[in-house]
Amino acid sequence: MSASAMAAPRRAGGISGFALGLAILGLALVFAIAGPGLVPYDPLVQELAARNAPPDAAHWLGRDHLGRDVLARLAAGTRISLAVALGATVLALLLGAGLGLAAEALGRWPSFLVFGAFDMVRAMPSILLALTLMVALGFGIWPLILALGVAFAPHMALVARAAWRRESATGYVAAARVMGAAPLATLWRHVLPNIAGALVTQAAIIMPRAITTESVLSFFGLGVSPETPSWGRMIAGASRFAESAPHAVLAPVLALCVVTLGFALVGDRLRLALDPLRERGR
Repeated sequence: MSASAMAAPRRAGGISGFALGLAILGLALVFAIAGPGLVPYDPLVQELAARNAPPDAAHWLGRDHLGRDVLARLAAGTRISLAVALGATVLALLLGAGLGLAAEALGRWPSFLVFGAFDMVRAMPSILLALTLMVALGFGIWPLILALGVAFAPHMALVARAAWRRESATGYVAAARVMGAAPLATLWRHVLPNIAGALVTQAAIIMPRAITTESVLSFFGLGVSPETPSWGRMIAGASRFAESAPHAVLAPVLALCVVTLGFALVGDRLRLALDPLRERGR
């Protein structure tokens, strides 16, 4: 069988996986935006007489250990988890890729100083670094976004540096330098449009990691504030009653798994489509 014939099923499978990932993320986004308005229950209102009530016609996913509607909390938690992941990814992109590319463009010493700092940050696992920052910053969505953005910035900086050095060896960058273009102008006008694909791909990889890390931090009580519904908070509260009310813990766990799968499928397809080195190797 020829190489092109073998590659065709892989491409077809990749497209179907990409479509599935987009469908999952699209549904999650619609649920996050419209869900809290469509579910006729307040995610914070408690009804202790209906603690751990199973799903019924009025409450499709049942109640949790405090009698709160699980579907309403899942909708609010989807909005919070996606917002935190998006904010942390954008911050990691601006901080990591922005500083990394500027340092590489300005020369050896700025690059040495900036990436030396990133190496010190990268010496700690991302979740441990985020955990340490949350202990220092306290509860809240904005401290959580800041902690996750700082934790994932070194990964984005390394991708940006590799992309910059690859593009720096090409003729158009050398031509811009010969013509007297400033380093930052060369970066902004010529290099950045050609490495945007690599940065977008890395962002698609970081977002599910940010969602998972947020859930872990919230599970341990170091993410969003205790009254804020998020997937991690829902799992932490319902896990103590997993035997008597499995519906309350399964809903956020399945949401976390499915959305993470969606990001993984989209990120994998973006990596295949936007990686210029892979195309050159074919």
